[in-house]
Amino acid sequence: MQIIGIGLVLMMPIIGNLSDVYGRKALLTIPVTLSIIPPVILAYRRTKNFYYVYYVLRTLTGMICDGGIQCVALAYVADNMSRAKRASAIGILAGVGSAAFVCGTLADHFLSTSQIFLVAAIASTVAAVYMQIFLEDTACFEDSIEQPILKSELENDELDCETEKNIKVFKKVPSLKDIICFLKKSATFSLAASVAFLNSLAEGGEQAPFQYFLKAQFHFKKDNFADVMLIANICSASSQLLLMPMLAPLIGEEVLLCLGLTAGFTNLLIDSIAQSIWIPYTAALLPIFTSLVKPSLQSIVSKQIGPNEQGIAQGCISSISSVANILSPLMYSPLTALFLSEKAPFPYPGFSILCIGLAWLIAIIPSAMIKTIPLI
Repeated sequence: MQIIGIGLVLMMPIIGNLSDVYGRKALLTIPVTLSIIPPVILAYRRTKNFYYVYYVLRTLTGMICDGGIQCVALAYVADNMSRAKRASAIGILAGVGSAAFVCGTLADHFLSTSQIFLVAAIASTVAAVYMQIFLEDTACFEDSIEQPILKSELENDELDCETEKNIKVFKKVPSLKDIICFLKKSATFSLAASVAFLNSLAEGGEQAPFQYFLKAQFHFKKDNFADVMLIANICSASSQLLLMPMLAPLIGEEVLLCLGLTAGFTNLLIDSIAQSIWIPYTAALLPIFTSLVKPSLQSIVSKQIGPNEQGIAQGCISSISSVANILSPLMYSPLTALFLSEKAPFPYPGFSILCIGLAWLIAIIPSAMIKTIPLI
C-alpha cells in the first residue's frame, strides 16, 4: 500500500493535467481499463505464482487507478455542472462510491473467493464498456498553455515565480516547481490543500493503527471489522447521496466541511475513551457527517479553478492526500503500540486514537478561514 501511495503522489498531478490537455474521457479510459487486469488473474487461478503476478500488477495499476479514476471523474463533473449544482453533484459522486463499497462488502458474504474476483472483473469490464458508449468527452483545452493559473486572483497579486512562463498551465508533464507554484497562487487553494493533508492524515490513522487498537482493546476479529466498516459506509453513502445535495445549497460547503471535521474528532475522542465493545459500533454512525469532508473540499477547490485547470487541481489535492496517507501509519502505529504496551508513559490506551483525531481538530482552523472566491 505504501508503494501505491508513493505512485499516487507522483502520478495524480500528471494524470490530472493530461486530462486538461487531451480531454477527460481519454484519460479516464486508461485507469478504468487497467483496473480490469488484476481481478482477471485471480478469477482465472489462485495459485502462489498467480498471486505474485496479481500483487505486482495490482501495485503497478494501483498507482494509476486508485486515484486516477476519482481525480478525472471529479474534473469531468466540474466541466459539466454549474457552480450552483457542483457541490451536490460531487456529493452524489462520492455517495455512489460509498454505496459501491457497501454492495461489495455485502456481496463478499454470499460469494465464494473465485466468484468475488470474477464479479469484480465483470464489473470493471462493464464500467469500461459503458464509459466508451455513453460518456461524452469534454473539450480539450489545446490553448491551455496560454492560460494563466487562477487568473482571477493573479490579476491583483504580484507573481512569486521567476517568470510569467512559470505560471502558465503546464506542459503535458508538470514539474514539482510547477505544482508548488500552482499551490501558492490562491490563498483558498492553499488552505484547502492543508485541510486535505490533515484530513487524510486522520483517515490514514483510522486504518491500521485504529484497527490494531480495536483488536488489542476489544478483541475485534475479521467479522467485527467488517461490521463497523459496513455501518460507517452505509452512513457515508446515505449522507453523501441525500444530505449533501440538500444542505450544500442552503449552508454552503464551508460549513459542511467544518461540521465533518468536528464529527471526525468527536468520533475518535469517543473511541479513545471507550470501555465497552458497543461504543465503537455506535461511534461508527458519525461518518454520516465526517463523509462530507472530502466532497465539500473537492467542491471548494473546483470553484477556485478555471475549466482548463480542473484536472491538475484535483490531481494536486489527491497527491497531497496520498502523502498524508503514507505518513500516517508511520506516525501513529508506533504510538499505538507504545500506549497499548506495559511501557506506556501513562495509562491511556486510547491516547494514540485521540492524537489521530487531533488532526481533524487542527484542520478546523484552516477550514474556518476558507472563503470561497468565485471566478470572474
